[in-house]
Amino acid sequence: MRSTMLAMLLVFSAIFPRLLHAADEFTATDYSGVYDCKGVDGHEGEYAGTVTLSIRPAYSSGNYASYDFKLEVPEYGAYLGHAAGNGNHLAMHFALTDPASRDFGTGIAKFRTDAQGRQTFHKFYFQPEYKGGNSGIEDCVKR
Repeated sequence: MRSTMLAMLLVFSAIFPRLLHAADEFTATDYSGVYDCKGVDGHEGEYAGTVTLSIRPAYSSGNYASYDFKLEVPEYGAYLGHAAGNGNHLAMHFALTDPASRDFGTGIAKFRTDAQGRQTFHKFYFQPEYKGGNSGIEDCVKR
C-alpha cells in the first residue's frame, strides 16, 4: 500500500507541473515566419540569409514561447536549432548541419515592429569554437 501511494505521488508530481503549465494561454506575440536577414560575421564579413521560426505551441504559454529555428545562408548551408522567448526577446541555439566545422553558437535577439508595420529583429551571436571563437550581428525583416 505504501509503495503504491509513493508511486502515485511520484507520477502525480511529474505530471501536475506540466498540467499547470499547459493551462496557461499563450499571450505573447507569435514571431513565426520567414525573415530576410543581413549580417556581419567576425570572420566571414557581410552575409545574407533567411531565418525561419516555427512556434511550438505545446511548449509556449503566457509570455513564454518556444520555436524551431533555421537559418539558411547561401554557400554556407543550413543552421538548425531552437529558440526560447520571453516577450520580445528571443534566445537561440544554432548549428551548421555539418558538425565537423564546429560552426555553432548562441544568439540573443530583440524583436520590434518597424515604421512600415513589419516585424523585425536585431540579433547578436557568439560562437565559442568556430575558427577559435567568433561573434556577429544580424538584422532581419519578416516577409
